[in-house]
Amino acid sequence: MSTQCYMLFNILDFVHATIRQVVQAGDTVIDATAGNGYDTLFLASCVGPTGKVVAFDIQPAAIVSTRTKLESAGMSDWVDLIQTGHEHMNEYIKSEVRAIMFNLGYLPGADKNCTTTAITTLKAMQTGLAHLAPGGILAVVIYPGHEQGKIEAEAVLSWAEELPQQQISVLQYAFINRVHNAPFALFLQKRN
Repeated sequence: MSTQCYMLFNILDFVHATIRQVVQAGDTVIDATAGNGYDTLFLASCVGPTGKVVAFDIQPAAIVSTRTKLESAGMSDWVDLIQTGHEHMNEYIKSEVRAIMFNLGYLPGADKNCTTTAITTLKAMQTGLAHLAPGGILAVVIYPGHEQGKIEAEAVLSWAEELPQQQISVLQYAFINRVHNAPFALFLQKRN
């Protein structure tokens, strides 16, 4: 009898594994916070050339970094990069989407004062839920370790706790014994 050791996923790996279970080739998905492009690249690999990724970021450096990664991987043809805040999502999304991913906070390696905020994030999440297909997933990675992140985390949790359970299932994935206000993930799944 062999024994295998199964480790708990870190937050972002768990988000990716969960999204991969829901998204199929040909789907349309959203990266609400393109950042340095890693999540956009991941989503593009999930939907393939018959699918579509729409990625938002307000910072020009994020768009450039994401575009570079996509072009290097040969995946830029099925990704729309939009340089605007995710709160403007409704202006660009006109159909149902299978998954939406948020990775909140600030752009690693950039100005830490330029962060996502509770006001814009909540507006984007509400809009995202309206476009989410039945069975679809909205995943958000939250970083409460900085002041704006703590405010945003409290607002997002309060909002999510009030969602009607008959329509939306909400799951929190967190390591509760980590110090320094460790990041955590929320998953919102639209029920069929």
